[in-house]
Amino acid sequence: MTGNLDEKGDEFDFRGQILDDLLDGVVLIDQDNSIRWANLRFKQMHEGTPVVGENFFAVLPQPEIIGPDFCPFSTALVTGQASMTKLRVAEKHYYQLQVTPLRTPAGSGKKRLVVIVRDITGEVQQQQKMEAIHQAGVQMTGLKPDELLDLTVDDRIDLLNSNIIHYTRDLLDFDVFEIRLLEERTGRLVPLLSSRMEPDVLERPLFAEAQGFGITGFVAATGQSYLCEDTQEDSLYLPGFVGARSSLTVPLVLHDGVIGTFNVESPEPRAFSQDDLVFLEIFAREVAFALNTLELLTAQSTGMVMKSVEQIHRAVARPIDDILNDAVHVLEAYLGHEPEVEQRLRSILRVARDIRHLIQEVGKGMTPEEAVPVVLQNADVERFRNVRVLVVDGDADILDSAHHTLERFGCIVEGARTGGQAQFLVRASTVEAPYDAIITDIRLPDMTGHELMKRLKPVFSGRLPLILMQGFGYDPGHSLVKARREGLHPKAVLYKPFRVEQLLEVIETILDWCKESPTEEDGQEDNPQE
Repeated sequence: MTGNLDEKGDEFDFRGQILDDLLDGVVLIDQDNSIRWANLRFKQMHEGTPVVGENFFAVLPQPEIIGPDFCPFSTALVTGQASMTKLRVAEKHYYQLQVTPLRTPAGSGKKRLVVIVRDITGEVQQQQKMEAIHQAGVQMTGLKPDELLDLTVDDRIDLLNSNIIHYTRDLLDFDVFEIRLLEERTGRLVPLLSSRMEPDVLERPLFAEAQGFGITGFVAATGQSYLCEDTQEDSLYLPGFVGARSSLTVPLVLHDGVIGTFNVESPEPRAFSQDDLVFLEIFAREVAFALNTLELLTAQSTGMVMKSVEQIHRAVARPIDDILNDAVHVLEAYLGHEPEVEQRLRSILRVARDIRHLIQEVGKGMTPEEAVPVVLQNADVERFRNVRVLVVDGDADILDSAHHTLERFGCIVEGARTGGQAQFLVRASTVEAPYDAIITDIRLPDMTGHELMKRLKPVFSGRLPLILMQGFGYDPGHSLVKARREGLHPKAVLYKPFRVEQLLEVIETILDWCKESPTEEDGQEDNPQE
């Protein structure tokens, strides 16, 4: 390097092109902030406008110092040390200034500063965009508690969807996009949101597999982002937006797991840069977090509703059972003797049952579909709707559990704690609404399951829809053996603890069995010698 700076009065003679070839602007200013010399890059930054002799800040359009040093020239002159700061220029451009005092010949009395001007607009805008994306993520679900109370689950979903669309278009400048969520059980990618995508494209089944389901399937399967620079040259691309020439697809990632995909497309080839990829990945993380937050809020709301419904059922089921049992107990004494009293007691029974049915229907209306357990979703719920079930057990918790379990399937459940109560309920209900299934423990406080079976058989003209329950332990009365000999269905036995699916299967078996015509084997009696 042969170039140097020689001072000749107020002028500097630079012999060489080194400073002009720098990517940063270089300016020499005096103690009055007047520009004494500027390199080619600084002049280009100001479109060739004459700058020498002008005040440094006067040649910059609408300059605003944004720190950290708000007096960089004075600081450098006073301290003799370099100072750093940032400028915002014309609202959209940003410069970084490095101000360094220049050593001048002793006794000259002139002070000079060398200012290196670096254009950091791209860096600042990138930081601003990242911060905006983060704030967008906060805004997508950032609702106050009082606002949440005023929004239903559907309202929250609609709000989130509109926010995602808004920020995707206005913040990222992506107008054509599609978001799909991954069904963990099936691996299917289900459309959630889209803009300007063809309807048949949204209906196209896609799965999280690296081959056969396009870029979206590949991204979901591998968790890797994919930049398609030209759709006509990429064999993995499946047509989405009509006329698309490039696409960008990133995974929706939550807790290191892929929960979906975010795909944007453009009619221009090579329309997306690596910066676009970075921004979309960051935004996709915010979207994934927002979706997860919404799911938690929905689950919380659903859980609160379910808990309330269950508490109502538990609070009402046992008292109504007690009313029914007391009413039929009194009814037994008046049958055939006091018609008016009998009629009033039957009216009480109907009202109590109507109250229970009304509460059940209200509970169904309050319960969101997503709160339905998987076993209910897989079962034919309509098959059990309005099926009348009597559960007989000395344990009150068993009766509560029976109400809670079977009423979710639409069954009408009533409970009795003794065989005597069960007899009264069966006789009282035979005329108006007979039971479709009777589930009883083999060891009741007042009799065995087999004894109850013998007392109930005369009440039914057809097959007795009886199901026996047995816990762990020995059956000293051999109730199961005797009941089977007297016509109990071979599969009408439940061993505690049993699963809900087993309970439903046995009830369904009994319902089908009772629709058939009775056979001679149904009426067989016990061996008298036993």
